Amino acid sequence: MAKTILVVDDEPNILSTVSGILQDEGFEVLTALEGETAHNLVAEESPDLVLLDIALPGQDGLEILKQLKGNYPLLPVVMLSAYGSVENAVQATRLGAYDFIEKPPHADKIILTVRNALEMARLTEENLRLRQKATPAQEIIGKSPAIQTLREQVQIVAPTNAWVLITGENGTGKELVARAIHRHSKRRHKAFVEVNCAAIPEELIESELFGHEKGAFTGAASKRRGKFDQAHEGTLFLDEIGDMSLKTQAKVLRILQEQRFERVGGSRPIQVDVRVIAATNKNLEEEIERGTFRADLYYRINVIPIQVPPLRERRQDIPLLIEYFLKDLATEPEGQQKIITPEAVEILQNQPWPGNVRELKNCIQRLAILSHGWVIDVEHLPRELRQVGSDPEEGWPFFQLSSLKEARARFEREFIRRKLAEYQGSVSLTAEAIGLERSHLYKKMRAYGLDPGLEREASEGN
Repeated sequence: MAKTILVVDDEPNILSTVSGILQDEGFEVLTALEGETAHNLVAEESPDLVLLDIALPGQDGLEILKQLKGNYPLLPVVMLSAYGSVENAVQATRLGAYDFIEKPPHADKIILTVRNALEMARLTEENLRLRQKATPAQEIIGKSPAIQTLREQVQIVAPTNAWVLITGENGTGKELVARAIHRHSKRRHKAFVEVNCAAIPEELIESELFGHEKGAFTGAASKRRGKFDQAHEGTLFLDEIGDMSLKTQAKVLRILQEQRFERVGGSRPIQVDVRVIAATNKNLEEEIERGTFRADLYYRINVIPIQVPPLRERRQDIPLLIEYFLKDLATEPEGQQKIITPEAVEILQNQPWPGNVRELKNCIQRLAILSHGWVIDVEHLPRELRQVGSDPEEGWPFFQLSSLKEARARFEREFIRRKLAEYQGSVSLTAEAIGLERSHLYKKMRAYGLDPGLEREASEGN
């Protein structure tokens, strides 16, 4: 997408000359003869750089510069002047100007200065993004087979430009996977722009995605860049895309196909280059059958499907997640590094966690805040969790589960886990004892996230 330059000068000949030079280099050019028009154009068109004359009628260039840098501190401004005094240059620099060009301007000088200023602005934005880059809290935690497979998928997919559809239940960490893909991609130095399709009102989602022009609708007091515009050369994350209306789906599909759009209330086509990662907790194939999701959009975004496993399928990761959350909480202001007893961990490991990792994290945060002392023990757990122990005779929560399928899977996992511990992690002996083929037992262990080594350690510790 071509960069936009605003040239502000009260001499029509200068405007024409500078505009011609910049247009020949592929820039889009806006012009203004005085300060008020310049302020309006900056607010409405969001130029990438301003070339600003010092001697202007009414408000002079230095005053305009001061206001621009106050309102748009990252906007690069290059000053123009027929009176190239050292005093003016020093004052302009102190006010935030990038450089100072004497008039009449030479084409090579303009081109070099503009390109250097734009590169400086790019590096500044990149530095800000690096400061705000993924924190340790955005890591994918776990060593279970399911998580190892997930990491491998991310490593394979990330370096490509392929679009990705991430599916999984609420709270499983679909956004973390999307950010990991961006972080390891060739676009990692560009923006990662997130859109929560479920949180934006229907009447505002087009403006949110595509931006709008000033006066496009009631309340549109100025032009606004949309998420597609902001994600140019980066990654656009469409979270909960299954909640997007059919009307918006049709427009998004067209933009994804053409990589071009128009702002709401606008007529000028804007070309973009974005990588799309979408996520949903819904079964989109079922939504297509119901008529609530477009099949053509599904096939467009579902280039690489990635399934994020629920926490109940990776229970062996729960101790690692608990330890990680406790360490993370200790880094917060007034945070304390607390530890949790193995007995409390075992109880937490046997919970159904319908809210997945998000629910577990909230639970650990609550325990860290409400428990007294440095150690979190069984007595600190909520009563409903203490009643859901690992022993069926002590109230194992079959009747709290939502379906027979889930109860059967829960019992089968616990049964295999105990048998593995009984036979000290030996898959062969366990398979023989419970009447299963060893290969069949391995499949079930992988499905339930069971590690014979951990069960051996558990049996030795008893």
